[in-house]
This record gives sequence, structure tokens and C-alpha cells, in this order.
Amino acid sequence: MGPGESPKVDEDGESMNNKQNKGTGIEKFKAQHVGEKRKRKGKELAPFGNYKNYYGYRLGQGLEEDPRLQVFRKEWFQDKECLDIGCNSGLITIHIAKKFQCKSMIGIDIDNDRIQDAYWTLRKISKMENSEQSRTSLDGEGQVLKSHSSSKRDLSEIVSFRKENFVQNWGPPPGKFYDTIICLSVTKWIHLNWGDDGLVTLFSKIWRLLQPGGILVLEPQPWTSYEKNRKVSEVLI
Repeated sequence: MGPGESPKVDEDGESMNNKQNKGTGIEKFKAQHVGEKRKRKGKELAPFGNYKNYYGYRLGQGLEEDPRLQVFRKEWFQDKECLDIGCNSGLITIHIAKKFQCKSMIGIDIDNDRIQDAYWTLRKISKMENSEQSRTSLDGEGQVLKSHSSSKRDLSEIVSFRKENFVQNWGPPPGKFYDTIICLSVTKWIHLNWGDDGLVTLFSKIWRLLQPGGILVLEPQPWTSYEKNRKVSEVLI
């Protein structure tokens, strides 16, 4: 600061120099928007579990397929209208729709950045699948044969994504119900951010949205996993 210049202050009238010279303890902050990420001790902070590389954590050690897919049953999804709550970047959402031949699949997530990632993933996988379907082969007489899978629906016609807060404000069009609802590793984050009332709201809405005889595929997190995320409520002032 040069001679005669006034010290810079923030919008609350606090000296910027004073702010910079504050202690090194962890300070609370208010999230400016749902998709905002902050860093604490060099680690990504995702108060809703909306980690950018979530599936990288889940699929470590060179696994090519999410192990949860191995225990899912085809009859839960085949020709069903499905909803995935907390879809993150949409990888398992897309793979369920593809592997088990869903009639439709919509993934919703609170973070717009993750929804954009999901659409990027969908375009990539759909393009790869269409490329495979368009390949041709020759029969014994040299005649061109089209792939038998060319009549399959494009994934982009089956899968869609939306940025929504399921607990607080999301609802489908009136009269819309689902045969199968998926909620994988989401309940802890709802519990930490909105308490017991948030969980009650979650399950009440799921119950209302399921068709009679519908299926809820639920993966709750164990209590032990709450420990390292117990301060998440301090992030949201």
C-alpha cells in the first residue's frame, strides 16, 4: 500500500490485511452454491458427497466394473422406469441402464458440475456403443453383414440427468411414478446436512414415487463412515 492510500477493506468493512493475518485454524464458511468446492488441508471438500472423482475412489485397484453391479438383478431394472437419486457423474446410472436394459433411467444430483460430467460420460459411452453397433463383418461368401444389435435404442434415448435437490424441492410431473428407485451411498449425506427430518423426507418421497410393488435399491453407509464427515454441517452456515 502506497503513501496516502486507504487500506483495502472487504464488503463487511474488514481490513483485507487483517483477514490475511488471521490465525491458521479452520474457519467456517458459507457455501455460495451447491457445486462449489473448497479445499481444506489440500483435500477436496464435498459437503454433499459430490466428489469429482467419486468413481475413482470406488473403482480403485484396477477394477473395470463397479462391484455393486455384480449383485444387482436384471429383473429389478429390465424394461423398468428407473430413478437414481444422487447419481454423481452418472457412471453407474448409465451402466445399469445399459447392462440391464432399462426402459428409462433418470439420474438426479444436487451438484450441477456432476450433472455436466454425467452428460459428458453419457455422450462418450453412447458414441462408443454406436460405433460398435455400426461395425460390419463379412460372411463366408464375402457378403457384408450388419450387426444384429443395430436395432437397439441409443443410450441417450434411455438415460437423462437433472440437477435437483431431491429432499428439499424436487418432484416429478404429476402422475409420474417409477418401477425402481436407486439410492446408493446417499443417506449419510442427507442425514448430515438435513438431519433425521431429511431422512424422513427422503423415504416418504420414495414411497410416494414408487409404483405398487416397486423396488428400492438402497445402499446405506455404515456409522463408522460418519466419523470423518461429521463436521460437514459446519460448512453450511
